[in-house]
Amino acid sequence: MKRATEAVAAGNWPSNDALDTVTLRFDDRHRRRVRLTTDAGDDLLLDLPDAVALADGDGLRLEGGGWIAVIAAPESLMAVVSDSPGHLNRLAWHIGNRHLQAELFQDRIHLRVDHVIAEMLRGLGAEILEVRAPFQPEGGAYDEDGHRHG
Repeated sequence: MKRATEAVAAGNWPSNDALDTVTLRFDDRHRRRVRLTTDAGDDLLLDLPDAVALADGDGLRLEGGGWIAVIAAPESLMAVVSDSPGHLNRLAWHIGNRHLQAELFQDRIHLRVDHVIAEMLRGLGAEILEVRAPFQPEGGAYDEDGHRHG
């Protein structure tokens, strides 16, 4: 079984040299040690010194040489949209006040599907769209690990 012992942030490893890929949902991308299956069907042991929040495009260095590329899997999400930046900021405040994981864009906010939250946001004038996309929420003000790699 191949063993990955280091995670390197996207742009800081030779991505053209990737031997394989591993596609993971957001909840499966914050790990220290876990058995994975690559997209080609090979077994892979992720064995890092510390838990790391992996993101799309990150590289996993294999023991003995070589790389595996991390791909963020598309997930069912809801996109919160508004007709004005000020209104979107107000919606973001209500989302943050509920301590929800959120991925922020200039023109929308992605959240996990939650029908109660969707109704609250609609009541505040938001439009809610169902989308499938990779999910990489903000780490938060107290997230010491963030998206740092060795």
